[in-house]
This record gives sequence, structure tokens and C-alpha cells, in this order.
Amino acid sequence: MITRLCPDSPLVARFVASPNYGERRGYGRPNCLILHYTGMPTGEAALKALTDPACEVSAHYLVWENGSIDQLVAESDRAWHAGRGSWKGETDLNSASIGIEIVNPGHEGGSPPFPDHQIEATIALARDIGARWTIAPERVLAHSDIAPARKRDPGEVFPWGKLGRNGVGHWVEPAPLAGSPFFAHEEEGPPVRAVQAMLALYGYGVEMTGVYDRLTRQVVTAFQRHFRPERVDGEADASTVATLKALIDGLGAIV
Repeated sequence: MITRLCPDSPLVARFVASPNYGERRGYGRPNCLILHYTGMPTGEAALKALTDPACEVSAHYLVWENGSIDQLVAESDRAWHAGRGSWKGETDLNSASIGIEIVNPGHEGGSPPFPDHQIEATIALARDIGARWTIAPERVLAHSDIAPARKRDPGEVFPWGKLGRNGVGHWVEPAPLAGSPFFAHEEEGPPVRAVQAMLALYGYGVEMTGVYDRLTRQVVTAFQRHFRPERVDGEADASTVATLKALIDGLGAIV
């Protein structure tokens, strides 16, 4: 018990132990970092839920608007933040990841901007975690990346570009908006399958149906929230595909 209450990061202001955790299953160490917004009216309400055994949800860290950081679950343990999802074929993302909840009411609360102090703290924490566990930049993910049919957080107003420019995550500048969508809804053919293959290659859980179906649109929407936030509409346009290609091309350059 004493070991669990010792913060893993020197950036932590306090350890508020959550009972909602377990042992990692099949993973000796985390290999990815997943960012969330709390999606609740206040940080206090979020902290209460994250530490309430009846809620059965938690995260390793909670970052407040003023930049203060609480740790709720030891990094060696499996927090309950990711739920059902997939990335690179892995499905137990709770066991594979460290989760950071960022206090923000999210889409239901009008998608307010994240304060500078909060983002600076998130960057510092993510860099600290990434260095200690050797987490690859392309495995710093949004909750919406791993569960595009269910989740929208941390949302398109989250400044992924600022994180990328400060050494957190994989980022390229989005290709400029141009042209119309490549596909109509439910359009079928090899070009659709090619886009699905690119999304799957990067890591998204998308089926190779060759049809621009509902799931594919949801995955494209999740991609846009993270990597092309200027327009989030689920349409595979030239900007979206060019940005995706640049990210894939950049994977070989990451050491």
C-alpha cells in the first residue's frame, strides 16, 4: 500500500488513490499513452467519479486547469480508462497504456479551450512518462483514436500541434483544405480500400470492406479530430489523405 501511494512522477502534487485498478494483463510494461478530457462540469466531479468504486472508472493521472497534477493509480497497475478499443490490433488498451484525464467539460460543455498552464503541465507529464517507459511518439493517442465509434475526447480543440512541437506525440502540419470529398457515403471500390488500408497501417481499427461505410467515416472523423482539426466531417478529402500519408511516411524517420 505504501508503494502505491508514492507518485511515479516528480510533477505530481498529490496522490489521491483510486480503488479502481487491477493488474496489467499480458503486458510487463505500458507501451502507449492515452489522453482524455474528463467531460464533466467540474474537476471535482470528475475526481469523485474516478475514485468512486461504484463508477468503475479511473486513470493514472488527472491534470487540473491550473496545471496541478493528481496521480490516482500507480503506473505499474492497470487503470480503467480506455474501455473497448483497438490500436495496431491490440484490444486490451487498459493493460497496454497509461491514461491521463485532463479537466475539461468537452463537447457537452461547449468545447472550451484548454488553459495554457494545463497544457504545459500535460506536456511535461507526457514527456516524463514517455522518457521513463520509452513510449514511441506515434503511440501517444487520443481516446477517440482507439474508440472512434464511442469517443470524441480530448477533441478537436485539444492542441495536438503544440504537443507535437514540444516533443510529445507524432505530428505533421495538416495539409491545406482543398477540393471535395473523394467518396460518397457507401461508395465501394479499390480507392476506398486503399484509404482503409492506410488508416489500418497507421494503427486505427478499421475493417477492409472496400466500402465507405459508417465505421470508416467514424475512423476518418477520429483521425481528423487528432491530426486535421480545422474541419472534422468524416470525409476523406485530399487534405485528410495527404496528412495521413505524411504521418505514415514519417514513421520511418522516428527513432
